[in-house]
Amino acid sequence: MQQQHLDSVFAALSDPTRRAILARLALGEADVSELAQPFSLSQPTISKHLKVLETAGLIETARHAQRRPRRLNAARVKDIADWIEPFRTLWERRFDNLDQHLTARMQQEK
Repeated sequence: MQQQHLDSVFAALSDPTRRAILARLALGEADVSELAQPFSLSQPTISKHLKVLETAGLIETARHAQRRPRRLNAARVKDIADWIEPFRTLWERRFDNLDQHLTARMQQEK
């Protein structure tokens, strides 16, 4: 994943409203009015959030007659997960090592 694109993805994910929108879209596609319902934000404000998510490649807009539902771009989310995975693995190993160390210390103190 290119550095510039990675920056736009993490900038998009930095906002809690956008993360909530992504969580909602993980359940299925929705239009702007459906996405605006749980928030006390106007539709234009939600549309701005959607534009940020779309520019980052995290969502896509479909066309069904007059309706323009948004949906999660699962491939882009997978790209992010793949980028993060080595860090998760590293921290899990570190926590396992810490757990082993603490267990050994506790046994020595007995």
